[in-house]
Amino acid sequence: MNTLEQLRAGALKGVQRLTLTGAGLTTFPDEIYDLAESLEVLDLSGNALHTLPDDLPRLHRLRILFCSNNQFTELPAVLGRCAQLEMIGFKTNQIRHVPEAGLPPQLRWLILTDNQIGALPEAIGQCSRLQKLALAGNQLRALPDSLAQCERLELLRISANQLNTLPEWLCTMPRLTWLAFGGNPFSLTHETTALAQAPIPAVPWSDLTLDQLLGEGASGHIYRAHPADGTPVALKLFKGGLTSDGLPESELAACLQAGAHPQLISVQARLSDHPDQTQGLLMPLIGPSFRTLAGPPSLASCTRDVYADDQRLTAQAVMRMAAGLASALQHLHARGLLHGDLYAHNILHDSEGAALLGDFGAASFVGAAPVDQVERLKRLDVRALGCLFEELLDHSEGLTPDENARLSALRDACLHPNPAQRPSADELARAFQR
Repeated sequence: MNTLEQLRAGALKGVQRLTLTGAGLTTFPDEIYDLAESLEVLDLSGNALHTLPDDLPRLHRLRILFCSNNQFTELPAVLGRCAQLEMIGFKTNQIRHVPEAGLPPQLRWLILTDNQIGALPEAIGQCSRLQKLALAGNQLRALPDSLAQCERLELLRISANQLNTLPEWLCTMPRLTWLAFGGNPFSLTHETTALAQAPIPAVPWSDLTLDQLLGEGASGHIYRAHPADGTPVALKLFKGGLTSDGLPESELAACLQAGAHPQLISVQARLSDHPDQTQGLLMPLIGPSFRTLAGPPSLASCTRDVYADDQRLTAQAVMRMAAGLASALQHLHARGLLHGDLYAHNILHDSEGAALLGDFGAASFVGAAPVDQVERLKRLDVRALGCLFEELLDHSEGLTPDENARLSALRDACLHPNPAQRPSADELARAFQR
C-alpha cells in the first residue's frame, strides 16, 4: 500500500500499481497524473470519492481501476473514454445508474456488487470482450437482452436482486460457465424450504468450544471447534452480509440441500442458539494431507484458476479425481442444485486422486428456473467440469494414450459451444464407470 506523502514527494515515479486505500480521499489527487507513463493498476477503494475527473483518460496505460467502498451514486461516464481500461471494480457504493457512456471498449471484468442498480444499459451488449460480470446485491428486475451478444461471458453473478425469472437466452450463451442466481424472488421459496426441512441435528453454541481459526472465505470464518462429546470439527460461522456470490442464507440453504456424497465436504449439523443469531454449520475436519488444487483466478487470468508452474498430477490421480467430481456433480444436479463455482480453488485433494468439492456460496436451486431451462442450466456446470478436465490434462503426467484420448474427448464434449450438445452429469458419471 502506498501513501499520499510518497505520491506527492515523487517517490512513486515509474510504478505500475498505485494503492491508496483508506486514505481519506474526497477528491482525485492530481499528483496521480505524474504516473501517466507507467500506471496500469489504480486502487482507490475505501475512501469518500463520489466522482472522477473528466481528464482521467490522461492515464493512458490504465487497465485496472478499483473504487469499491466509496460514495459513488453513478458509474462515472468518463470510464468509457479510457481506451485500455479492462477491469472495473465499484463494489459497495450507492450506484443507482450505469450510463451507456461509462462502459469502456476493452472491458473484460466488471464488478458492481452491492449497489442499488435497477437496470443495465443495452450498450453492455457492445462489450464484446466481457468475461466476468458481478452484479449480486442490486435491484435488477431484468437483464438487458443485448447481454446475449457478449459471447465471451463466462462468469455471471446476479444473486440477491429482484429478478422474477431468468431470460431464455441466458442458458444458451456459448461460454457461460459459472452462474449464481440465488436470493432472487423466484428462488426464495426453494431456499426457505431447504432451510426448514433439512434433516440434520442442531448443536447449541453453548456445547461448543472454539479453538484456532482455520481459514476465512468471502462468506464466513472456519474454526476448529470441540463439541461436548470431544470430537473436533470444523465450524463455519457465516458473516451475515452480502458476498460477491450472494447471500449467506442462500449458501446455507444450498449446503443443507446438497446432502452427503464422498466427494463433497459434508454437513454434520447446524449451529443453534448463537448469542448474536449467527448462522453456522458443523463439518468434519479435513486431514492435513488435503490441500487446495489451485489458486483463484488472477487479474491476468480473469476467469481461470492459477496453478503452480511445477504442479504435476499422476495419471491415476487425474482419472480418479475426474471421475469423483463427475459423480459429485451428478449428485448435486439430482438434488436440484447448480454448484455455480466448480473451480479448482474450491477443491481439496490429496495428490492420490481423492478430492472434496466445497464452497456453495454461488449455488442455486435449479428447480426455481422455468422447466424448459433446467437441463440447459445444468450444462453450465458441465462446462465448468470441462474446464477442470482441461486443467487436469495440462498438469498431468504419465497418462496412457488411451487415457489421454478419453479424457480429452470428455473435455471437448463438455466445452461444446452449444449447451444443448454437452453431456449431462449423469452421462459423464456413467462414462467414467465404463
